[in-house]
Amino acid sequence: MAAKKAAAKKPAAKKTARKPNAAFMKPMTPSAALAKIVGDKAQPRTEVVKKIWAYVKKNELQDKKEKRNINADENLKAVFGGKKTVTMFEMTALVNKHLS
Repeated sequence: MAAKKAAAKKPAAKKTARKPNAAFMKPMTPSAALAKIVGDKAQPRTEVVKKIWAYVKKNELQDKKEKRNINADENLKAVFGGKKTVTMFEMTALVNKHLS
């Protein structure tokens, strides 16, 4: 009979905690048009984007066929520069213009 060798277990490598990017976490003040959607309190960009997505989903503004597109209502048109439809990638750039 051949003796089976037990595989030597290596200790798990320690993962370093990921540090959040300070630029994304800096509270920013939304413009009046954006404040109608996310509120007028200063908040990080990440929170602003989360709130916009919550608004889009709540009001069913995501395009049914092309999920990457957002069909703007009156409040979002003001933020999106008058565009009726924007992609989720365009949205971030357009929203950044409304943060200071």
